[in-house]
Amino acid sequence: MKIADKNTKAIDLVREALEKAKSYEQYHCFISMNEARALEKAREIDEKIARGEKVGRLAGVPYALKDNYLSREGVTTAAARMLDNFPSPITSTAVAKLEAEGAIMIGRTNLDAYAHGSSTENSYFGPTHNAFDMERVAGGSSGGSAVAVALDIVPFALGSDTGGSIRQPASYNGVWGVKPTYGAVSRYGVVAMASSTDTMGVLAQTADDADLVMSIIAGKDPKDSTTIDDFWYRELDDAKPKKKKIGLIKDFLGGGVDAEVVKAIRDYAERAKKAGFEVEEIEIPIMKYGLAIYYIVQPAEVASNLSRYDGVRYGHRAADVTDLDSVYSKTRDEGFMPENKRRIMIGNFVLSSGFFDAYYLKAQKARTLLINAYNEAFEKYDALLCAVAPAPAFKLGEKTNDPLQMYMEDMMSVLPSLAGLPAISAPATMSKSGLPIGAQLVGPRKSDQVLLNIAKTVEGVK
Repeated sequence: MKIADKNTKAIDLVREALEKAKSYEQYHCFISMNEARALEKAREIDEKIARGEKVGRLAGVPYALKDNYLSREGVTTAAARMLDNFPSPITSTAVAKLEAEGAIMIGRTNLDAYAHGSSTENSYFGPTHNAFDMERVAGGSSGGSAVAVALDIVPFALGSDTGGSIRQPASYNGVWGVKPTYGAVSRYGVVAMASSTDTMGVLAQTADDADLVMSIIAGKDPKDSTTIDDFWYRELDDAKPKKKKIGLIKDFLGGGVDAEVVKAIRDYAERAKKAGFEVEEIEIPIMKYGLAIYYIVQPAEVASNLSRYDGVRYGHRAADVTDLDSVYSKTRDEGFMPENKRRIMIGNFVLSSGFFDAYYLKAQKARTLLINAYNEAFEKYDALLCAVAPAPAFKLGEKTNDPLQMYMEDMMSVLPSLAGLPAISAPATMSKSGLPIGAQLVGPRKSDQVLLNIAKTVEGVK
């Protein structure tokens, strides 16, 4: 990551990033650009450096912002028609922290509307294309951020991860993706999806870049009661794996997982052994229910969070309405994408009288059992290893008419989210057809840096 100093001009870093973004427009990784303001801020940083004034740790570094983070610069759309012209009155805490350190947002990246999806095909503004194959999906919902990093437009981008939305596109595009411990980064100023699993993280070209950015945006925030005390950059020894043992999740080495992906994860495990780790296969039977748990809990929270979009308070409002009921119904029909509506209907169903105990309450009990299973595993292992997704990036349009198959893409990524655990996607290898495959490392709460250090150690082994 290049940082502005006396020899490196911020204006040059930003101009280069903007030029790259324009040259890669066909990938559609950006919804909007922030060119004028970005250049203005770069000049201000260069002037500070010339005067010998102190600048931040990310002075002049261009970055891309997933368009569900609120910022006063431009409009925040969440890739939804409902917010296609929404000027935010606030700036999210994570963005404010980056800006305070001199990072410069060059544009807002594409996503599935309201972050509902695994391919960035559910965007009101059209899909983003995979960085390695224009005919394939970028992954989702942070697909635009992943592609912007993979194409070397920016060294890092912010993303959000509710059930895999940082890790899966990171895997599909061969970059690093960090979903931190739940509560490590403030959710204030980010369009809510499912509040009990929403986490704010980063996609980056290197593990060191991801580590640096996370150290800046992590920490307690009085505006978000779910945040926890800052634990990043503790004593160096605390960030080292103590047991030197990794559990290879056997449950995800069989049916439903592509043979190339299985081989990639087994090869990654062998590299970990060469790096000095003991790797053992471990079975966690409850993990096979993870997807079912997630797609009960998450839609319930989605339905609740999206109830605020009613055509009255803010956002899109339908024309030619005659009464309050038509304001609600027509606005929500026009403003939401099909996937948004699907999750609202599922969520309201599992929360409805007569079905709450049968579905939602059982899912929450099963979620507790999953958390307990993870805790038991971490008594023996520093981290657990599996793939991020069951296959490399699929073709655009291949699964848009089959929601169940689309949801299956999340079978391995939703589990750490349900438990509030840190999980990272590290580039592992390439498929025979030239598509990236990522390895997922999951650890106990607050072991985020331990995971990064394990992955960096394995990365050094060929």
